[in-house]
Amino acid sequence: MTATIEDELWSAVGDPTRRRMLDLLLVDGTGTATSLSEQLPVTRQAVAKHLAVLDRAGLVHGAAAGREHRYRVDDAQLARAAEQLANVGSSWGGRLRRIASIAEELERQKRNKQSPRQRARRTT
Repeated sequence: MTATIEDELWSAVGDPTRRRMLDLLLVDGTGTATSLSEQLPVTRQAVAKHLAVLDRAGLVHGAAAGREHRYRVDDAQLARAAEQLANVGSSWGGRLRRIASIAEELERQKRNKQSPRQRARRTT
């Protein structure tokens, strides 16, 4: 997967309206811009634009159904997105633990440099 596709994928799932649309499509199996707009606080045209973003990212696929397109979630691409999110969350957990460790060490060093009188004032 190229960085561009990953960026598109992350941008696509980063929007709350698009995540809600994915939820609705997963529950219903398929949906159109019209049917989704009836369940969301946005216009049909806005839903169509969001579906285009999801389609470019490979998260949904549309097929002609009369005058509209019926969309469904691409399970494999959604699973890849979830896996990437889990990996990023895991790596950020390690980073945050490291940052906390550095902050604690800096605080210990700061306390050790204070005179006993300054330390006594901090505890009262």
